Amino acid sequence: MHAVVCEACWLVQLPAFHRPADIFAPDYAYFSSFSSSWLEHARRYAGMATERFDLGAGSSVIEIASNDGYLLRYFRDAGVPVLGIEPARNVAEAAISSGIPTRTVFFGREVAADMAENGETADLVIGNNVLAHVPDLNDFVAGLARLLKPTGVLTMEFPHLLRLIEGNQFDTIYHEHFSYFSLVTARRVFARHGLRVFDVEELSTHGGSLRVFVCPEASGRQTAPAVAKLMASERDAGLETAGAYAAFDDNVRKVRRGLLRFLVDARDAGRTVVGYGAPAKGNTLLNACGVRGDLIDFTVDLSPHKQGLYLPGSRIPVLAPEAIDRARPDDILVLPWNLRDEIAGQLAPTAKWGARLFVPIPHVQEI
Repeated sequence: MHAVVCEACWLVQLPAFHRPADIFAPDYAYFSSFSSSWLEHARRYAGMATERFDLGAGSSVIEIASNDGYLLRYFRDAGVPVLGIEPARNVAEAAISSGIPTRTVFFGREVAADMAENGETADLVIGNNVLAHVPDLNDFVAGLARLLKPTGVLTMEFPHLLRLIEGNQFDTIYHEHFSYFSLVTARRVFARHGLRVFDVEELSTHGGSLRVFVCPEASGRQTAPAVAKLMASERDAGLETAGAYAAFDDNVRKVRRGLLRFLVDARDAGRTVVGYGAPAKGNTLLNACGVRGDLIDFTVDLSPHKQGLYLPGSRIPVLAPEAIDRARPDDILVLPWNLRDEIAGQLAPTAKWGARLFVPIPHVQEI
């Protein structure tokens, strides 16, 4: 798997193509509600958006890729009408069962046009960690523009390409993500469809993300100074030059060698190593490094949807968290390193037998 960059618009993409229907299959295993820190992130966002955009009973909030309704519940509980759009049927059913109206469909221009004709436009459209997932970027963004009321606002969160490169976060590159965005590139995409980025926030989530605030071009909203400031930072970092991407390639190779060295040395010293978590990023990491069950005995995950399965490629078994208490490993490799603080708290009891906790990114380090 190789990521490539366009030297005309500087969008980073994967040339390998997998149909969305194959990725978001009926047994899609990612449920947002299993992360307490992500739920808190969602709660704070909902409170901010409700106040900033004066949302109430007469407003409409639509979330694209709404997963199990983890975010929309906070708007619903505040009395704001909501609608979720989620392509994975099993995840959508979980949202519906919790009282969040949800449609199971792949969103794009045609879906948005049908909704708009039925009067289903929104004061706030939300897309958290979905922009990278769409293979037809222009079709998707055209749909977002159609769904917005003239006075409406779109907010989108996505991993920041600048932080990905600076933090050696190559494991966040996997087939479920088709594109990787800087603010410079994201602005170009939105502008192509009559939308304007009027504000931006830098977030700590997923190793460093952006939250962009977008409105129709004709909107009277003023563009915040933060937009120009961040774009200047990206250009100063060389994101519109080929050299930045060549240097990233070299750094990735160093990280891979470092992880293998750590695991082999642990084995040679007679130490047992297990993993924590079964995230998609972990599969990129382990397979890119050639790690198999001879170096990591097993991994564990809180989600019952993943327990009893094997990590693709590496064939490392995924067990319930209680397996760590039984095995009492010497070292635990935290694969969802973006949740390191949350997971370190969950693993605090392992200190009683002297277990060490490590993250692999930006390089192997003990936490």
